[in-house]
Amino acid sequence: MTEILISFMIATAALAISPGPDNIFVLAQSIVYGKKKGLAIVAGLMTGCLVHTSLVAFGVSVILKENQQVFWAIKILGAVYLLYLAYRVYQSDAEIQFSVKNEKGSKSYGKLFRIGFLMNVLNPKVTLFFLALLPQFLFSPTIAVLWQFYILGFLFIVVSFIVFGAIAVFAGQLAKKIRNYPRAGWYLKWLQIIVFVGIALFILV
Repeated sequence: MTEILISFMIATAALAISPGPDNIFVLAQSIVYGKKKGLAIVAGLMTGCLVHTSLVAFGVSVILKENQQVFWAIKILGAVYLLYLAYRVYQSDAEIQFSVKNEKGSKSYGKLFRIGFLMNVLNPKVTLFFLALLPQFLFSPTIAVLWQFYILGFLFIVVSFIVFGAIAVFAGQLAKKIRNYPRAGWYLKWLQIIVFVGIALFILV
């Protein structure tokens, strides 16, 4: 039992560290808004994992896998939401302020949390990923399968939060070094747009 759980945590850490749309998004947003708000995004992403864990645990994910119409509807909804976020960034001022106190139009912790949460929940590939991963690490013949799924989901969230949180902190430190560059705001604005559009395409393709 212990060996299986340790193996699952190692696999989760490896997946979280591997370059992907979620950790690249956390990196880009943490550079713009700082490490604390980057952690708010991470919290939103990880809370979204509870939804996917529940879908797997209660079998709804099987319906998503077998019903292509529902699957594509969720994919399109998620991609449209991300493209909308990219459009909002495009309309914003390129002069990004790194100081939370003085930042015009700074996103609140709650808003950044919601962005991370919706990004995660509206990506059906996360559900299918959980469907493929979690059943492989069921670890007890006596504990109810439902509870085993939630234990694995909780471990996934804890390990991923540590990895993503480290990325947010690193990016926040990087922001201190680039805030004095006059063109930094322009580059970061387009980095956000590219990340949003890229994740939208990733979901669809």
